[in-house]
Amino acid sequence: MRKIVFLWIALMAISLHAFADSKVSFAASAPDAVAVGEQFRLSYTVTTQKVRDFKVPSIKGFDVLMGPSRSQQSSVQIINGQTTSTSSITFTYILMATTEGSFTIPGATITADGNQMVSNSVYVKVLPADQDAGASSGNNDRQRGQTSRASSGTTVSGGDLFILPTVSKTTIYEQEAFLLTYKIYTLVDLRGFDNVKLPDFKGFHSQEVELPNDRKWSLEYYKGRNYQTTIYRQFVLFPQQSGKLTIEPAHFDASIARATQVADPFEAFFNGGSNYVEVKKALITPQLNIDVKPLPDGKPVGFSGGVGEFSISSSINSTDVKTNDAVTLKLVISGTGNLKLISTPEVKLPEDFEVYDPKVDNKFRLTSAGLSGSQIIEYLAIPRNAGTYKIPAVKFSYFDIKSSTYKTLTTEEYELHVGKGAGNAAQTIANFTNKEDLKVLNEDIRYIKQNNVTLSQKGDFFFGSLLWWLFYIIPGIAFILFFIIYRKQIAANANVAKMRTKKANKVAVKRMKQAGKLLAESKKDAFYDEVLKALWGYISDKLNIPVSRLSKDNIEEELRNYGVNDALIKDFLDALNNCEFARFTPGDDNQAMDKVYSTSLEVISKMENSIKH
Repeated sequence: MRKIVFLWIALMAISLHAFADSKVSFAASAPDAVAVGEQFRLSYTVTTQKVRDFKVPSIKGFDVLMGPSRSQQSSVQIINGQTTSTSSITFTYILMATTEGSFTIPGATITADGNQMVSNSVYVKVLPADQDAGASSGNNDRQRGQTSRASSGTTVSGGDLFILPTVSKTTIYEQEAFLLTYKIYTLVDLRGFDNVKLPDFKGFHSQEVELPNDRKWSLEYYKGRNYQTTIYRQFVLFPQQSGKLTIEPAHFDASIARATQVADPFEAFFNGGSNYVEVKKALITPQLNIDVKPLPDGKPVGFSGGVGEFSISSSINSTDVKTNDAVTLKLVISGTGNLKLISTPEVKLPEDFEVYDPKVDNKFRLTSAGLSGSQIIEYLAIPRNAGTYKIPAVKFSYFDIKSSTYKTLTTEEYELHVGKGAGNAAQTIANFTNKEDLKVLNEDIRYIKQNNVTLSQKGDFFFGSLLWWLFYIIPGIAFILFFIIYRKQIAANANVAKMRTKKANKVAVKRMKQAGKLLAESKKDAFYDEVLKALWGYISDKLNIPVSRLSKDNIEEELRNYGVNDALIKDFLDALNNCEFARFTPGDDNQAMDKVYSTSLEVISKMENSIKH
């Protein structure tokens, strides 16, 4: 009987667990954007196989070429001894876009596990057809960054791949934030960038926007062609001066895979009729001009330098305290703008208070309009004497972007009652202006010392003694040694090539340490950029070749001239190739990054021991 009870309890627990995990969902999915004449899939997936009465309302703006086709999926997973199973059914339509515009496909209905369910609606933007005469209107095998409309052969034209910088504003005020975006437009199979040189943003304070590691590609119509696009980098810039400021062009060395026809029929049979070769292309973005207007005249007294939209509030921990008790006044500046660059408001505390430096806590995030959040400033003061004091209101002035005027905000005024604290406090005199140490009264007059004093005879003097001569000789010798070492250091520093070679390994190790931090933070793009900088920078410094003149071919030739064996040369080139291709290869990112990191460290170490100058 007991066994039957235990078995019944176990079956109930399993049933309850299965019931808890059996939450059914019903969702629709489709591409965000397609071109006129392009075929695409519209899918409805329900996470159960007990379904009936699947219905889809009329689909307007598209031709239904096929569907709905039904497919079933199921899987079982065992994780830490726990078994979970999932099953689903997907209903798929093949649609073709016929009309340019924006369309909403309403949700479908289905009865799942006896319950009536409605899926989400789908928004699809239909772009114009590609105006290229050689366009293939029915290409539904579009891959990321690759279409049939790209130029053929092993060359890449400027219209097949380019990077376009755009700014959210071209006319702004000094210190006003704006967004700079670098966006990739491609019709080819872009594998990555060997080298990227962004402008130094002279005249701006810049902060980079953190983008997700997995870039999302989407279709965009630009100048008569449909490109696969994604955002490469974004920066929020704050102009630090007025006038005509320039954002210099950025330089990219792109690596592209191009398909070529295969003459060998056997090789063509196994490779699908084509082979892939790596093509290099240098990309240069256009220059951008920004018109920065100076802030208007008539700045209020105590202007903080803030530009944006702000508010200020204040609070105090207590208005009734004792002497030597701490008083904390807190100011909170909230809003959006150049929060990081504003100056701390001045608080006029009573002179009888001992005041400490304010503590600033920044709690803001980066947005396209600047820094949004709050800056919390805490002022700590200690009253030393009893009495009633007033802490005047704090004025905070800033330039408001919306109204293009200066605004002054005022906090409330506080009346502080200080009572006499317990204990025997010594009478003190303090200079609270320059924060000198306290001077204790009745202890600044010293008694005359009455101990016996030893007097020296006339002529018994320090001048001419051994110690006197040592004071001259030792500094003289030290100066000569310093001069010799300094001259040698100047000569060594003058040999720039020698210094670069000497510091190559040190610089590479420093970059690899930074790459290790990025690996721990799973920042994929930044990690691969740092590893490539370490590898290219190391070989550039070690061989004394500028990075702009480096290529895999001349690296191989130069390394042989330095006596490096072929196996190590191959390892180094493989490390470069693996780093470049792993960046855009789907799969386990962490495993690939770990492998690239360990391989790069090992090859740099071996190269350091092989290259001898």
